[in-house]
Amino acid sequence: MRLRLLIADDHPIVRDGLRAALGGEPDMEVVGEAADGAQAVRLAAELRPDVVLMDLRMPGMDGVSAIRELSGTGPRVLVLTTFDTDVLPALEAGASGYLLKDAPPDELVRAVRATHEGETVLAPSVAGRLANDLRRPTRGRLSKRELEVLRLVAGGATNKEAAADLFISEASVKTHLLHVYAKLDVRDRASAVAEAYRRGLLNG
Repeated sequence: MRLRLLIADDHPIVRDGLRAALGGEPDMEVVGEAADGAQAVRLAAELRPDVVLMDLRMPGMDGVSAIRELSGTGPRVLVLTTFDTDVLPALEAGASGYLLKDAPPDELVRAVRATHEGETVLAPSVAGRLANDLRRPTRGRLSKRELEVLRLVAGGATNKEAAADLFISEASVKTHLLHVYAKLDVRDRASAVAEAYRRGLLNG
């Protein structure tokens, strides 16, 4: 029995390269390709692959959302992406491994087999980032007041306007923003707002 693989990536050239790298293995068969997360979820239900190779940043439903949908439905998911910044969200959603696209073909083949066997596969740089994240348990956990300040900033308020709205000093607003930057690992207001939306902290 050959391993049944589903490739999910929004770039056709990447899908072609993965199909060429994996389809030639005697114990592997690429049974389908998806261009976004929603299509990956549909095809996984239809094709019943053993392993899904999942990109994370795709239009429509992203990879993390697709992994969450696939969790517990059968296939194991090996993340294959350019970025090593979404490790925890992907693993928390149910991914079995996290590999970067610059991995050599033989490493990719080994990772697919290991994922199918139930092993957790992490690229070295990914393992390092994960360790750093776990050593910073407060990272990303904003206090109620910090969220209030960030919501006002996201709405276009200046520090002075945010201070007036919350009945606190402008210096307090600046302090809260500095804490937000540190927790979200960003350097400015725009990046803080973008990162907060990406993490779902400002949704709803």
